[in-house]
Amino acid sequence: MLGKRTGSRHIAVVLLMCLFWYVISSSNNVIGKMVLNEFPFPMTVTLVQLCSITLYSGPFFNLWRIRKYQDIPRPYYYRLIVPLALGKLLASVTSHISLWKVPVSYAHTVKATMPLFTVVLTRMFFGEKQPTLVYLSLLPIITGVGIATVTEISFDMMGLISALISTMGFSMQNIFSKKVLKDTNIHHLRLLHLLGKLSLFIFLPLWLYMDSFAVFRHTAIKNLDYRVIALLFADGVLNWLQNIIAFSVLSLVTPLTYAVASASKRIFVIAVSLLILGNPVTWVNCVGMTLAILGVLCYNRAKQITRGREHPTLPLSQTSHVKYSPLEQPTDPYYRGSVNGKLSNGLHRTPGNSLLANGSGMPSGTATRLLFV
Repeated sequence: MLGKRTGSRHIAVVLLMCLFWYVISSSNNVIGKMVLNEFPFPMTVTLVQLCSITLYSGPFFNLWRIRKYQDIPRPYYYRLIVPLALGKLLASVTSHISLWKVPVSYAHTVKATMPLFTVVLTRMFFGEKQPTLVYLSLLPIITGVGIATVTEISFDMMGLISALISTMGFSMQNIFSKKVLKDTNIHHLRLLHLLGKLSLFIFLPLWLYMDSFAVFRHTAIKNLDYRVIALLFADGVLNWLQNIIAFSVLSLVTPLTYAVASASKRIFVIAVSLLILGNPVTWVNCVGMTLAILGVLCYNRAKQITRGREHPTLPLSQTSHVKYSPLEQPTDPYYRGSVNGKLSNGLHRTPGNSLLANGSGMPSGTATRLLFV
């Protein structure tokens, strides 16, 4: 009974967080597009978001009493954490460039190619081969993105390339974040804060050299246009919240479930952007978008089927014949296999103290899942 309540609570928390993730991500993309239309500096928007992660995370995480991470060994830090921060930085910058150059709906359609990059990157870094069914499931994604690209009214080559690079960066981040969480036992939000600080440290000199002078000469900054400044601030806060929820969902579910949730989020973002921003689309363009998203769902289903084949579940009739030999000389004073208060080795126990006695202590065969630590 406790296991069912814990499982139901876990599902409810994941669903609620996914709903928040969809709403916040849609708002972030719409506001980001509005900012870049009036303030065309994608690198500066990236800088604001990295500053938000760095400045807000420390105080709020301490207030929420999120455990601090232990020192990470230096070789591991340079081998995984630094490349992960570079991947996050590259993905963020190119994501804003694509958002600046092309409509939100098209940028997210291109990002539906994430499964393709996941297959390629896992093959490159881990030598992981996929079954034929998984490779076939990539065809609708490639076809859908191709149709959307050919029929996109506001097509821009830089926007397409930036969206592809961004997708590759986010795919790499998803793959290696899960590995780092498992290897180091670091809290997922502390990992977000660590990556944000490191990305900001790497990016700040580049921003000073490439973007700072043009930004300070822009009319919105010179004249203190409070609307643009407010949009920049809101974009930074929403991006920080989106990262927190995305990392939280990633830590609570399997990579496959996260991929399904991410694909559903993309549908939500595309629909909201078309409704609010009203960028023109053709019906063929919509067919391409739909095919790409359905391809992502087919890929997730193909992964689920192949994993079921690799790890089949034994029927209950087979598992019921497994026998275990009892302990010959139990030395645990709380072992329940005693008679009249005595154990088989002559030790005495206190009546009613056994944690394994029927009707007392923890129920046998249940495990409590910690949602937040």
